Parts: sequence; C-alpha cells; structure tokens
Amino acid sequence: MTLILSIAIFITIITSLVLATRWRHVRCVGPLPVSLFTFIAILFTSGLDVGLIMFPLVDFELYATETDYAFTNPLALEFGFWGFLVWAFYFLTTFYFCILEPKLKLFEIPVIKFINNVVIVGTCAFTGYLFLVYLPGYIDGISDTFRYGLVALVILFAAASSTHIRFVTILSVSSAWLFFALIAGVWLSSNMGLIGLGQSAANIGDYFVNIHRFIMPITDYHQFYLYWWFAWSIMIGQFVSRFVSGLKAWQLLLALLIVPSIPIGIWFSVLYYYFSNGLDVSDFWRIAMIAVGVIFVVNSLDSLIRLYTRNLDLTVERLGLSKYIAGNWLVLFGLVLLYQFTPLEIEWVGLIVIGLYATIYYFVYQKRQQLSLD
Repeated sequence: MTLILSIAIFITIITSLVLATRWRHVRCVGPLPVSLFTFIAILFTSGLDVGLIMFPLVDFELYATETDYAFTNPLALEFGFWGFLVWAFYFLTTFYFCILEPKLKLFEIPVIKFINNVVIVGTCAFTGYLFLVYLPGYIDGISDTFRYGLVALVILFAAASSTHIRFVTILSVSSAWLFFALIAGVWLSSNMGLIGLGQSAANIGDYFVNIHRFIMPITDYHQFYLYWWFAWSIMIGQFVSRFVSGLKAWQLLLALLIVPSIPIGIWFSVLYYYFSNGLDVSDFWRIAMIAVGVIFVVNSLDSLIRLYTRNLDLTVERLGLSKYIAGNWLVLFGLVLLYQFTPLEIEWVGLIVIGLYATIYYFVYQKRQQLSLD
C-alpha cells in the first residue's frame, strides 16, 4: 500500500505543477461562480472536517515522543499533515472538473459514476465516525448514549442543510467566520500576545525546510493522513469546481496552497503554544471547539450529501423532503456504525480513489488530441 500511495502522490504533484505552468493562463470557471472569499470558505469548510479542530493537541503529544518524527518539531509536522502541499490534490481535481470533465464526461460512465458515489458516501460517513471517536477526549465523562445521539443529530442536521445549495453556502461562510472567532478567543485566553503567537508560528518554517520529507509517508500514521486526503480529493474537486469564478490555473493553485494554509497555520500555532507551555485549554474553549467542530462536520456532510444525491438523482424534488432526509440519515448513520464495529478503514477508500485517478489518466492520455487547452 505504501508503494502505491507514494507513486500516486509523486504523479499527482508533478501533474499539478505541469498544469499550473504549461497551461497557467487557462481560466477555470464553474456553473455557479462566487466571490473568491466565498469559494475559499466553501472549499475550506467542505474540504476539512472535525479533525482540524480536534486532532492537533493529541497529535502534538505523539510527535514529541516518537523517534520517527525527531527531524522536526510537532507544529511543523502537524502543519505538514494538514497544510500547503497536500492541497495540490484539490487543485488537480478542481482543474479537472472545471476544464476536462465537461469534454470527457467520464463521471457519467455508469461504472465510474457508481464507484465515485460509493467513495463519496463512504468518506462522508468516515467524517461522522471520526467525530464519534474523538468526542470522549473533549467532553470528559460523556456517555455512549449522548455520544451516539449527538452524532445522529449532526447527520440529521446535515441532511436537512443539504436540501438547498443556499443553505450550504451560507453555512460555509458562517462557519469560516466562527472558526476565525474561535482562533481569536483561544489566542486571547492564553495571554500569549502577538509576540508569543509569532514565536510559536515560527516553528512552521521547519516544515518548508523539510518539505521533501512530507511527499512520501513518514510513518503509518502519516500514510493514514495521505490516504485520507486522497479519499477526499475527487469529491471535493467535483463539488467546489462549481463555484470557481475564472481564476487562471496558476492563480487557482496558489490560492489553494496558500489561502487555506494561513488559518490552519495560525490555529495550530495557537494550540502549539498551549502544548509547548504546558497550558490547559479551559472547559469553555473546549466546548467552543466542540461547537465549531460540529459545524465543520455538518459543512462536510451537507456538501457531500448534496453531491452524491445530485449524481444519483436522489434529490428532494424526486423523493420528497421527508424521504430525502430520512434516507440520507439512515445510510450515513448506518455506515458510521459500520466503521465503528467492523475493520472498515479509510485507507481502502483511498485505494479506490487512486484507482479512479489511474482511470482518468488513462482516458486523458487516450483522448489527448481532443483536449487542447491552448
């Protein structure tokens, strides 16, 4: 699995660089173009999930003790797992769905369409599963009844939110502002000030010094992250490509690499200050993190629910509101339980997505003469 993943990452990054240089002036436009801020907000909140909020404090402990990570500091590692280079996956798929898919229509081929939607549903459920697993670390003494009930309620709310694209975009922009407010609140409560934040953030620089190490899996845990990014990449590109408003290829790549990485870097830097100084995050801010995490889960789920229901023509208009919401809730909550009580893993979904990448590359090569981008 490691060899397959390594080859896929190498090819993906090279392809992204070629597209952003050779065809740098090609404009990417979706059918529902929005402002750059709204586009980034939709991308950020749809392409990330509760792990962004909940993982860092746990991960810092791991990175500080494992010898495989000794080449750099925990903040640089966490940033490398979530920021900058890995967003090239989203650039590649967004470019494809804006420019090439309208000509190739590969995702209208029944077999590819079916596999793609299985991936979307499976990854969608994995988001809910991660939320279920990490809740006890943020809410001490939480009962299983409340934990499963909260996850069920979140999925229900996401299914309802997905019924109209307006709800998805409003929630995406609102949750982006809430995330910024969370960063500000946790920062202010630590009394670290701008100097403390700057000193903490300076540790991210070591990521760029060691960026070559993040291309291939460092450990099994890093491999899990990379498969996770692959699992998300096609469906996120398929969804957010609808909202691109004419960015050139090179502008799209830079926007995806840099803009989402800024709030990610600031958030991780704030939490790293807590970790490196032995500070505890107060119960109030832990609850706030849970609240924002819930919204991120809803954002991720409603975007993906809307995507696969549109792909399969299982829309509100066809099914009716109650059947639509109930059906999606049953499928997703059932799959969350499947992740919980079976050996099902996100790496399997990532392998399927890599197979889809290989299929796309094959057809693009076969039809390269009719795909002139100049």
